[in-house]
Amino acid sequence: MSISGKMKRVKLVSRARKAFRGRSRGFTLVEIVIAIALLGMISVAVMTSLSYAATVLILTDRHATAESLARSQMESVKNQEYAEADPGSVATYSKITGIPDGYTICSVNRNGETVNCLGGDDVIGIPWNSTTGAVPVDNGFQKVTVIVRYFVIRYDVTSQNSTKIEREFTLEGYKRNPDIDLEV
Repeated sequence: MSISGKMKRVKLVSRARKAFRGRSRGFTLVEIVIAIALLGMISVAVMTSLSYAATVLILTDRHATAESLARSQMESVKNQEYAEADPGSVATYSKITGIPDGYTICSVNRNGETVNCLGGDDVIGIPWNSTTGAVPVDNGFQKVTVIVRYFVIRYDVTSQNSTKIEREFTLEGYKRNPDIDLEV
């Protein structure tokens, strides 16, 4: 090791000893202000990230609940007795119970319109053919579309207003009459 390397080392060790003995000069006001400003910026960034993460968690939870409700409704329809539709009509199946507040289960009719959202107690099965789509006579195969509607709240930081936004989760499935052999 060279002499200059030993000198630097001695100076550093000497400074460190002074700092621990209480003989150092301390921090200047400028250094303290810069440190506080840096801590403030880092704190704002962390808090913003946490706020965003909480919002995403809430949105994800609402979507997962809607998906779970749609899957439960579809399973309920598949477990119910097959309801044969009258010619030109649709079959109806009971909705599940215990739907949480803020969620609504809907269905789709022959015209592709969303129905039975408010007050309707049934989910619709449309007589279906895999090649031609909806058919007028029930052939033992039905298409069931379940839509779960829910709301999310979006807060706009610039205008400081909340907006209620409607979202929906759609699930399609098919119900088959077990008493009929189908060539679908």
